[in-house]
Amino acid sequence: MTDTAAPRRRAPGLSPEQRRAMIVRAALPLLATHGAALTTAQVARAAGIGEATVFRVFADKDALLDACVAEALRPDTALAELAAIPLDQPLADRLAAAAAALLAHLERLGAVLTAAHAAGRPGRSRRAAPPAGERGAGRDESSAAVRAAVAGLFAPEQDRLRLPADRLAALFLAVLVPARSPLPGEPPSPAELVDLFLHGALGPTARKEKA
Repeated sequence: MTDTAAPRRRAPGLSPEQRRAMIVRAALPLLATHGAALTTAQVARAAGIGEATVFRVFADKDALLDACVAEALRPDTALAELAAIPLDQPLADRLAAAAAALLAHLERLGAVLTAAHAAGRPGRSRRAAPPAGERGAGRDESSAAVRAAVAGLFAPEQDRLRLPADRLAALFLAVLVPARSPLPGEPPSPAELVDLFLHGALGPTARKEKA
């Protein structure tokens, strides 16, 4: 009898670091969807590899979850999206695109952390976690990188800005991040947040009267 089952794809010829990254990329969306119920078999299928390959890279499922949390905390994807925003767009459009990218990053991060917590992994394990000082330094570096990327979006208006670009970026992020808090009804859209940031609470008529 001819075996018609589809052959399992061999793991591509990757370095250990590349294979690790590939597995984590496959696991992240599954972790957000399945939470604690995620299995290494599901991850293997999504990555197109055998389950044994997962365990050649990670000692156990907990180690894989730790790696997923660590990857979710990295702002690399958001930074790449910020860098891709065309500077010839109007400032409002640039900031709306930045808001959408950053809010999506925070949503992904929240989903992964929630799933990891449900799986009994509230953060990276003690054996994998760096010292407290290094964790703080990592967060500071990530925050600085995001702030610098947002500041770069103000560059075409440099001669029209009321404050330095870096300060405006910090204020923009301060307005943006609390939008994740529960609010009655629909949460504000990126465009609404940008409009409020650029023009304030007063309408055009009220602004002219004040002037």
